Formats: sequence, structure tokens, C-alpha cells
Amino acid sequence: MPGRHVGTAVLRMARDRARLRALPGLRFAKLLGTGDGETFTVRDVTPRRWGLLATWASAQDAAGFDDSAVSRSWSRISTERWWAELRPLASRGRWSGRQPFGDPRPVRHDGPVAALTRARIAPRKAVTFWRAVPPVSADLHEVDGLRLAIGVGEAPVGLQGTFSVWDSAAALREFAHRRPAHQVAVRRTTEERWYAEELFARFAVVAAHGTVDGREPVALTGPTPQGR
Repeated sequence: MPGRHVGTAVLRMARDRARLRALPGLRFAKLLGTGDGETFTVRDVTPRRWGLLATWASAQDAAGFDDSAVSRSWSRISTERWWAELRPLASRGRWSGRQPFGDPRPVRHDGPVAALTRARIAPRKAVTFWRAVPPVSADLHEVDGLRLAIGVGEAPVGLQGTFSVWDSAAALREFAHRRPAHQVAVRRTTEERWYAEELFARFAVVAAHGTVDGREPVALTGPTPQGR
């Protein structure tokens, strides 16, 4: 969105939580700020980009969101939008004490996949966590098969995560399990207990529309929501 609408976006982040809860079929929703994910501190914040993560009771309920007052109000202040329809392939952990994606049985998927990581950082562990982030972030962009990576969070500090899209599950596994920087971070997560709560989920990208920074991360067509 244009810089002149950033203040409006901040106000809507507070106001729209209640409006989202009133939508039919909505099971779980988080309005998210975004960042470049380089350090997971306030230096990363990208104030002109905002996101919504939502799970729905049915495809019909999800499709109806685009006609809602919440969606229309964000469209009026936006110059670019991108959305993806995702199907959970695997999920472990909790978000705000809940399992928003259920407990799917891991299955094989051929095609683009998305990964979501989310954590509530234990306050007394924040400094050591922040120091560990830059090597992993730098290495992420060296991996083949990455289409999109955005830092996401419910707050600029302490409630943070990443959303990424990959060519395939194999490309995601290469980064998650074979890159030394990420392996070290995973080991330290357990040893140092950085997180008070965490969630890791993997999804099949079923459909996607729109652009991010003028680029289409995934060219998968499906039913196009009205107004996109």
C-alpha cells in the first residue's frame, strides 16, 4: 500500500480483529505485520505490507471473504494484493494454544509447497535468539527453489515467524534438513529453549493469484475471488 495509508492500516489491525470474528465459517484468523526476516527485530518491519492468515469451515466460506467489509476496506487502500489457497500437509505445535490446521497426516505432494513457522519467543531468551537469526536468513536466499520468503508477526517483537513458498517439498527439505546454518539453529532451539510456544506447518499450494513486489511467486490458477 502507499505510505500515506500506513496509519490507516495500523488502526485496522486493531479494529478488524472483532470484525473478523463475526464472519461466517471463520475458524482461526491472525492479522499479521510483515518484515524482511533478516533479524526478527523492529529493524525488519515492512510497514507497507500486511497479511491475513485464516482457516475456514468450507471453501464456500473462504470464497465469501472477498465480499466482506474487512476485505473491501483493505482493497481500498492497497495497490497490490496476493493470496494463496493452501491445504495442510503437516502441522505440529500450537498457536495461541490452538492447532489451527488440525493434525493432518503427512502425505506426498507434487508441486509448490508453502511453509509457515511461528513462535512466541521466551523473553529471557530473546537476545540469544536474535543473534542466531542472521546466518539462517542469509543462507535461506542461497537455496534453489525458493519462490517467496516473508517475515510475519502479530507484533514487531516476540511474536514472529516466517512464511515461504517453494518449488517443491524436496526444495524445502533441502533447506530445513541439509543446510548447516539451519541445522545449528534447530539444535539450539531445543538446547536453549528459545520458544515459549511454537508451530511449524507445511501446505500444498492449491491456487494463487496476484503479485508481490510486481512478481507472481506462484502461477497456479484456480477459482478467482471477486475483486482480485
